[in-house]
Amino acid sequence: MKKKRIAIISIIVLILIYFTYSYFSPSADGDVYLTSKVKKGNFLSEVITSGEAQSTSLKKIKGPDNLRKFRLNNLKIQDLVAEGTIVKQGDYVGRLDPSSVNEQILDEQLNLETALSKYTQQQLDTTLSLKQERNSIKDLRFTMEETTLELKQSIYEPPATIKKLEINLEKAERDLKEKLENYKIKKRQANAKMVEVGTQVSKTRKKLDDLLKLLKSFTIFSDGNGMITYDKNWDGTKKKVGSTISPWNPTIASLPDLTKMESKTYANEVDIRKIKKDLPVKVGFDAFPDIEMEGIVTAVANVGEKKRGSDIKVFQVLIKLKGSNNNIRPGMTTSNKILTFERKDVLSIPLEAIFSKDSITYVYKKSGFSVTKTEVEIGDSNNDSVIITNGLSEEDVVYLNKPEGYETAQIAKLN
Repeated sequence: MKKKRIAIISIIVLILIYFTYSYFSPSADGDVYLTSKVKKGNFLSEVITSGEAQSTSLKKIKGPDNLRKFRLNNLKIQDLVAEGTIVKQGDYVGRLDPSSVNEQILDEQLNLETALSKYTQQQLDTTLSLKQERNSIKDLRFTMEETTLELKQSIYEPPATIKKLEINLEKAERDLKEKLENYKIKKRQANAKMVEVGTQVSKTRKKLDDLLKLLKSFTIFSDGNGMITYDKNWDGTKKKVGSTISPWNPTIASLPDLTKMESKTYANEVDIRKIKKDLPVKVGFDAFPDIEMEGIVTAVANVGEKKRGSDIKVFQVLIKLKGSNNNIRPGMTTSNKILTFERKDVLSIPLEAIFSKDSITYVYKKSGFSVTKTEVEIGDSNNDSVIITNGLSEEDVVYLNKPEGYETAQIAKLN
């Protein structure tokens, strides 16, 4: 009988507890309320971004550097060794399409033949012309000798005959002098024409030699030791077989120094305000989840740029890796945790637990079977949590969503 009485009393007590809890509990049928405890410890604020590994020191492998001289543009890459190939100095790297240069070589070969033909023709014309002038000078000298001889033999002739011979001799001397002067001028003219056609031959031959030398440079060899990485176009795509190079950027590949690596990443407009030079970073690699390296922010862009395929502006951030790892390669995707600040031994709660009204910040704190609407003072925050500087204690329990029926409750102000 006594045991039965105790059992009945126990059941009544449990029922009373249940109804009391149901009455004071903020939960309604079907509602689920999430809670979290106030935690004490080190508080970190990190900006997490995705980036790409690259070398800070690399040697560029370029195509010909005098393409503009021959008005060559958009040359196609005809062949290229696979990216990641280990090469030594002098090893074959790739080849450019030579069709445009071959066309110019054929044109210059025809131009050279034409220039040589003109040179030979001018040479023959000059030889013939000057030969005729020399013969004319010889004829005049013979005429002068004949006239001089007649004049010597005419001492017994009438004065008129003698005078006539003297006049003829004087005329012949004058003609010879003029002929000699004309010969000098014509010889100088002939030399000038020969120099002109000879210069044209030299220019054409030099251009042809330069084109042949240029053609040889279309086969590209490595000028150092290392691992081949493809160069990128202005839009970020990698150059490969079928891509083109321009005179302003003739690079087709590079040899990065794998001991000097960095991560290039981009931050949005909100996060960039938190990122400063010299902040510490933990860098992970998608290809090697077990590898994590220390890094430091070395550069933060002041001007944003549009993200490809979007109107969102992003800012470039460069992160230097401390140390090196043989597994890390340029182009690998990196995950960067940039530590913007750290606070030690502070209280923190999830951001979802913070509410505000009329510039008052408060939380819904669990107090036994009831709920108290409590004012709090907050400090710095990160993407998930916020520091509580006043109003809560360690191990207090706060609600992450508003408990029903307490929206109009009075806020317990801070003293």
